[in-house]
Amino acid sequence: MIVKTEGIVLKSFDFRETSRIATFFTRDFGKVKGVLKGIRKDPKKFGSSIEKFSVNDIVYYQYRNSDIHLVSHCDMKDFYSGLRQDLERMTAASYAAELIDTLMPAEERSLEIYGLMQAFLKCLQTCPDVSKLVQTFQIKILSISGFQPHLETCVSCRKNVSDAPRFSLRLGGLLCGVCKDANGEATPISLGAVASILHIQKNNWDAALRLGMAPFIKKELKYVLNHFLVFHLERHLRSTRFLT
Repeated sequence: MIVKTEGIVLKSFDFRETSRIATFFTRDFGKVKGVLKGIRKDPKKFGSSIEKFSVNDIVYYQYRNSDIHLVSHCDMKDFYSGLRQDLERMTAASYAAELIDTLMPAEERSLEIYGLMQAFLKCLQTCPDVSKLVQTFQIKILSISGFQPHLETCVSCRKNVSDAPRFSLRLGGLLCGVCKDANGEATPISLGAVASILHIQKNNWDAALRLGMAPFIKKELKYVLNHFLVFHLERHLRSTRFLT
């Protein structure tokens, strides 16, 4: 079956002598892997160099018995040139692409996550606070993909948590003062950090970005979100260590 869609390049690598294999996160079909035959021998064969996190119109032949499809047409639509001259922004974009590649199963459509990635890359070109942008992206993608931590009540007893909360990586949520004693591995977290996560979860992208964050809140969120992702993904993302 011949398929046409729009996709963001998550990663690509050389294949044999003349070709490349790219992983796209597409608008209509989710994460798709395809081979672009001859692109290294004749770059003009395609209208794109399949640069990482560029947006492309692609046409591919969808094989039934293979997870790698044949891409016959690939034209670049957006290069996001505004972020490619800055190492911190490039690293943040690479992290977002790696996170989507890790979280999302093959060929499972998600218009919300596709739109989230586009909004993130667009803002990343000019946003002065890259770390806040990355944390907002982390919280939103966890919420959309169903991995979000439980923060409304204690994850153990389901009672409200009014003071001195702790966050359990193993249980995936807050613990109250009573339950934290039975779960010694839980990490202290401020009510301000909890409120920030809940605000971002419940509001749209633009409203989430308007939220002000004190430096200590951002430091807490960085620790909690990165460790939560590592614990539940059971792996470290390569790009994480380069984020400030």
